[in-house]
Amino acid sequence: QLQLVESGGGLVQPGGSLRVSCAASGFTLDYHAIGWFRQAPGKEREGVSCINSSGGTTNYADSVKGRFTISRDNAKNTVYLQMNSLRPEDTAIYYCAPVICTVVTGTRFQNLNNYWGQGTQVTVSS
Repeated sequence: QLQLVESGGGLVQPGGSLRVSCAASGFTLDYHAIGWFRQAPGKEREGVSCINSSGGTTNYADSVKGRFTISRDNAKNTVYLQMNSLRPEDTAIYYCAPVICTVVTGTRFQNLNNYWGQGTQVTVSS
């Protein structure tokens, strides 16, 4: 199992920005593609964005394209999701997980672990 810890969530006003982080524990992220998922109250968990091991492939859900940017810093063993122009509908718990991320998979990626971390809450509200 690859242990990942999410952090950086919080309360932000509509139009604001937030950066959430996904840190690896006990292993190196260098060879793993990572995906961000989110789950809003009463809704199914959905894939938001993913990045392959080299950072050369990134995919985004249509709902966040142009507003969110995924990146990775392998030296810090961390993947980031920069979220700009936040909307109330972005309110959710955000999770990260190891995934397969290619041009073909798009955002139809799945968690390769058999569990989820605790996630980080993002709330967009005035």
